[in-house]
Amino acid sequence: MIALQKIDLLEAAVSLLYPPTCTICGGSVRGDEYLCNVCEAKAARIIAPFCEKCSEPFEGSITSAFTCANCAHRTFHFEAAVAAYRGRGVVRHIIHEFKYGRQIHLRHLVARWLRAALDDERLHGNHFDVLVPVPLHPARQRERGFNQARLLSELLSAQISIPLKLHLERIRYTTTQTALDRSERMENLHNAFRLRKNADVRGLRVLLIDDVLTTGSTLNECSRVLKRAGALSVYGATAARA
Repeated sequence: MIALQKIDLLEAAVSLLYPPTCTICGGSVRGDEYLCNVCEAKAARIIAPFCEKCSEPFEGSITSAFTCANCAHRTFHFEAAVAAYRGRGVVRHIIHEFKYGRQIHLRHLVARWLRAALDDERLHGNHFDVLVPVPLHPARQRERGFNQARLLSELLSAQISIPLKLHLERIRYTTTQTALDRSERMENLHNAFRLRKNADVRGLRVLLIDDVLTTGSTLNECSRVLKRAGALSVYGATAARA
């Protein structure tokens, strides 16, 4: 938390010295914005129809709730995984710069996209007892310098007044998920997480937080651990759906 406070102070100092510009095109923006109106408009929202379970958009004329073919034959431990934006174009670029380019100030924009997911009817009106970020393995976190899910959870927790708890830990260093298919991702993550010592989720309604939802394998494995430990329900919320 102290390190994050230092980052906030540095960001404030930089904003005084340099006029704010759009992260994508370099155009002028207000001091509290990261994208100009034109680039912001290119961030594609996920709109119906989409899979009720994993938020995968569907280009068709379906008007009722449905579950996609990929989810129909899978066992899920979360109630639903909700994403607000398509993880392509502007959104993909911003998250990539935040996550891999160490542009930590962009967490504010990504957190705004994450907050938008809470307007989804699958989450809106639900009461959650705790926010739990998806953890990184300690070695991966040392490489990156931060856990993006935790940074986003800290901002969201302050906005919606739901406590943040680091109830999960990653105990197995896994290879990157990027090049793996769905079944390989599931195998790669099996037994990669566990409940932290003295963490108690019995009877709690958990909102699991991550930056991007791809196949849902990470959220599902985390949810399995939480449900096995007694969580009453687990929903996932992410800023983007790959």
